Amino acid sequence: MAKLPSSVESIIDQFGPHKGYTPKEGFPGVHEPDKLVKTHCCFCGMQCGIQLKVKDNKVTGFEPWMEFPFNEGRLCPKGVQRYLQNNHRDRLLAPYKRVEGKGFERTSWEEALSKTVSEIQRIQNSHGRDAFAMLSGVSLTNEKSYMVGKFARVALKTANLDYNGRLCMVSAGAGNKKAFGLDRISNTWEDLKHAEVIIIAGTNVSETFPTLTHYIWQARDNGAKLIVIDPRVTPIARTADLHLPVRPGGDSALFGAMLKILVDNDWLDHDFIDNYTSGFQESIDAVKDYDLAWAEEKTGIPAAKIQQAAEWWGKAKTSFLLHARGIEHHSKGVDNVLSCINLVLATGRIGRPYCGYGTITGQGNGQGGREHGHKCDQLPGNRDITNPEHRKYISEVWGIDEKEMPGKGLSAYEIIEAIHRGEIKGLITICFNPLVSLPNNNFVREAFEKLEYYVAIDFFLNETARHADLILPGSLHEEEEGTVTTAEGRVVKINQAVTPPGEARKDSDILIELAQRLGVGDKFAYKKAEDTFNELRVASKGGTADYFGITYEKIEKNMGVFWPCPSEDHPGTPRLWEDKKFKTPDGKAHFNPVPYREPSEVVDMEYPVVMTTGRVVSQYLSGSQTRRIGKLVDQYPEPLLEIHPKLAYQYGIKDGDEVMVKTRRGEAVFPAQLVETIREDTVFIPYHWGGKQSANQLTIGTLDPVSKIPEFKVCACMLVPTGKIASIKIKESAFQSF
Repeated sequence: MAKLPSSVESIIDQFGPHKGYTPKEGFPGVHEPDKLVKTHCCFCGMQCGIQLKVKDNKVTGFEPWMEFPFNEGRLCPKGVQRYLQNNHRDRLLAPYKRVEGKGFERTSWEEALSKTVSEIQRIQNSHGRDAFAMLSGVSLTNEKSYMVGKFARVALKTANLDYNGRLCMVSAGAGNKKAFGLDRISNTWEDLKHAEVIIIAGTNVSETFPTLTHYIWQARDNGAKLIVIDPRVTPIARTADLHLPVRPGGDSALFGAMLKILVDNDWLDHDFIDNYTSGFQESIDAVKDYDLAWAEEKTGIPAAKIQQAAEWWGKAKTSFLLHARGIEHHSKGVDNVLSCINLVLATGRIGRPYCGYGTITGQGNGQGGREHGHKCDQLPGNRDITNPEHRKYISEVWGIDEKEMPGKGLSAYEIIEAIHRGEIKGLITICFNPLVSLPNNNFVREAFEKLEYYVAIDFFLNETARHADLILPGSLHEEEEGTVTTAEGRVVKINQAVTPPGEARKDSDILIELAQRLGVGDKFAYKKAEDTFNELRVASKGGTADYFGITYEKIEKNMGVFWPCPSEDHPGTPRLWEDKKFKTPDGKAHFNPVPYREPSEVVDMEYPVVMTTGRVVSQYLSGSQTRRIGKLVDQYPEPLLEIHPKLAYQYGIKDGDEVMVKTRRGEAVFPAQLVETIREDTVFIPYHWGGKQSANQLTIGTLDPVSKIPEFKVCACMLVPTGKIASIKIKESAFQSF
């Protein structure tokens, strides 16, 4: 049973998170580094260029990389602190095994790997191959993402592999494939600077992708009108020409109403619609009754503002529409994405200069990680694991019999549900923290307590790994060579700066040795990361995500290459669809009808307030990395409940009061932060914390039927004042300094 082997307090004392700071005098050798290594930030999908200072095989600081074209040396608060992970006291330096009643004790690699292999074999022999599952992360490079997909199918021989991108970009990916037959942003950020109208929907750009704001400011300097759609007046919304404070769950109603206005006023590109698209009539039929009064009721946005947004969009000559998790984290996330795409297609503004559309990828390799095969339904090159031709081609690349390749497996949350039902008995995770990241995490915890065997590969002990039977110390971003693909589709190089410390190993070396011990070492005979990448190139050839023409040398020479790049003499493709030939079966872009439907949970008398979740500037995803960096913790040390003063007044809540938030899944207490920058019917909680501070104790596990993304962005809650005032001083021992 994978319950905690000792108290949470003792595990935190041993493994953290603890706050780490740069010494006042700097790390030894910071002013005289042995080398500067050009690489990229380990956090969001912007993948900003950075130079790491290295002294005696340790990262001691950084220098801006002014020449890298995207960020030109600019970095966000997380980027300038990212190097502090390398010297951190919490770093896992050896394998650990659980010892009941004591916690975790060091063990040898031989014992750890032998035990893992024997447990995999025991479980699969007793319960079938699919009784052992794997969950991966898209902080991994393209090479490791590819290797994980192959490892699960060839070494574990399980169908049940998925990744934490299931909680991020999959609604956008599914929508892009439905509409365009290919999943990538259509343009580079350079085009954004020259757009006349920019719509930013459900993305807190200034806090979550700060370096991207530079391009938006340049567009504003060029006269662009900015429309921001968000329940909160985020920092980027404060600068907008028009802010649309949508009620969580009302996005597709808004976009559908805007499409109707475009049709009613004939703000349409008829040539583009007639010659290069299909499904237009069905799509406008679906919104024919979406008048402004109805739209105002469903969205909570004044009708005049909806009309203004549609007019600006409809009359513009150039435009860019960007969205992120705010519209995608829904049980109708794919519908929301498709309703955005319908606006783009109706005006024909795609495939030409300064006219773009796309999703902003949240995780470091959120783009590349969703292309090369560690999704439950995917093979490399963004191929479909249920497609016979795709299966045949990849089987030949891998040197296996196609009949031996598993079929489509369960998605991430469905894997947890299967564990809870007792159908999956064993699990490997790598760079994934489900106990913080997944919704309804009390249910998730119950599932982990039912596992017969659980092994975690990571560089810090996160909240989920506390339940592990074995912990295998893997590698940081800067400790292994590889590539990642940025949010704009640029494949860039991660250069190894240092080697893993202590007994920690490269992630790829761990997977390769496990594959050898499972009897398929000949299929994983990689000597270096470039060997893996070269196989990935072949595996992706002819797929919609075609990397065949990309080489390490070409990436280094050009500071990145945009895919698709089908041959070595091909320059790459910064702007898609210039030839108006889409990757759908009929070669056309597809409108998709989007009938409006309510969220899976709506407010009622018992739970009368809408709750939504999101990110803050100093933290990243589950916080496993950023909650260990002192200055980032100090900037936003604990989750706060953002609440409008008018809503707070109804409950007698004052700024700083402790408030219990209850949903049908659980309850948690947060300090109230009264702000006028949120809807009066909605509260917001950031989700980067675990345990009693976790917002995901409250969220709902309803999934989008297509993308299988959970509905993080809307649920119904009640507010209960506790009568207590929150302490200014942080109580949790996890944040003790050193």
